[in-house]
Amino acid sequence: MNRKDFIKISSVFAASALVPFASAFASQVSLRVGLIGAHGMGWANLNAILKNTNVRCTALCDVDENVLERRAAELSERGIKVKKFVSHKDMLAEDVVDVVIIATPDHWHCLQLVDAVKAGKHVYLEKPIGNSVQECDVMVKAVDDSASIVQVGQWQRSQQHFRDAIDFVHSGKLGKIRTVKAWSYVDWKKTIEKKPDTAVPEGVHYDLWLGPATKRPFNPNRFHFEFRWFWDYAGGLMTDWGVHMLDYALLGMKVSDPVSVMASGGKYADPNGASETPDTMSVVYEFEDFSIQWEHAIGIGLGPYNRNHGVAFIGDNGTLILNRNGWEVIPEKGKMEAVALQKPKDNGLDVHMQNFVRAITKKDRGMVNAPIQVGAHIAVFCQMGNIAYRAGEKLYWDRAKRKFTDRKANNYLLAKYHNGYKIPRV
Repeated sequence: MNRKDFIKISSVFAASALVPFASAFASQVSLRVGLIGAHGMGWANLNAILKNTNVRCTALCDVDENVLERRAAELSERGIKVKKFVSHKDMLAEDVVDVVIIATPDHWHCLQLVDAVKAGKHVYLEKPIGNSVQECDVMVKAVDDSASIVQVGQWQRSQQHFRDAIDFVHSGKLGKIRTVKAWSYVDWKKTIEKKPDTAVPEGVHYDLWLGPATKRPFNPNRFHFEFRWFWDYAGGLMTDWGVHMLDYALLGMKVSDPVSVMASGGKYADPNGASETPDTMSVVYEFEDFSIQWEHAIGIGLGPYNRNHGVAFIGDNGTLILNRNGWEVIPEKGKMEAVALQKPKDNGLDVHMQNFVRAITKKDRGMVNAPIQVGAHIAVFCQMGNIAYRAGEKLYWDRAKRKFTDRKANNYLLAKYHNGYKIPRV
């Protein structure tokens, strides 16, 4: 992404309107939504979109029939009858949905998004959008070549206090910003003890869960929520939380591509644990006259400024600290006035879903607050951090060629598909 592309995407952030939930939606054409991946965040996404009065759930899809039956029963208790599917392809082949929510493990996102837009469906896609730079590029082209409206699940793009904070950063009151810090400390997550492989649980279609990932025996450590900590399926906290906080670091600084990236870290909390991704990690993205620093830790909750997650813009006059609980400004002595904590006044996920539904009803893909280009760019940016960590080198990014100057590091840009799956051609 070059500066022109970044400004174009940023204009979406700046110009899109936040409109309250309105009963007027009831007069619009009803939208049928289907959920692919109903165990965790997908369920939250479904319940958020159903708050829009012109949306009804008509289908559920999950490779774990235990989850599928449980969620279908919960919806039935609310008077919502759905058709159930194990394969997303079967769901897309039938005329039962207009919109799909994709909330599966990261390694499935590319295939399912491409299938959905080729089937003419609108898509709400969980972040990070892909598990490799190559997949992100494919997904952007697939959406561009379609008529589908796609919203990425970076719901902070729709929450007002995040927007207000960035407006303050852009006002110049902080003075020259030399460093931006972003972080995620998760004390609620413990390290994973190694467990033996087991038989596939009854009702789980494990081959469909693996999809393009390396064929391995079933292990509970890799299933459901825990997939995040294994390179086959995801990128650890770097991609899971980095796409949220680093997205705002880039927005605040009005930049896109770094000059270089370097990283260090490891499995310091539990070297013998089952996870593959680092439980402790620091990344430095170098730009022309400032740096962006990322850090994360599992099992620790006291992050910078006594916050477990956030982004801090450190200027000559003061520091603005922003996270999901609000934003404030701590001044340098005698250089500016403090700004007390500005707490959120809306529900980011609800407003994000409303923005998505409104874009569909207006048939205007330019209205979404987090289009596929936004999701792809920040996913790639976070992948850079992981690649620097895995390569063990300071890497220099060639913006024009969209790759590193280090040839070995570029191997990590590519998707590695197995079990007969191939990266989609678009």
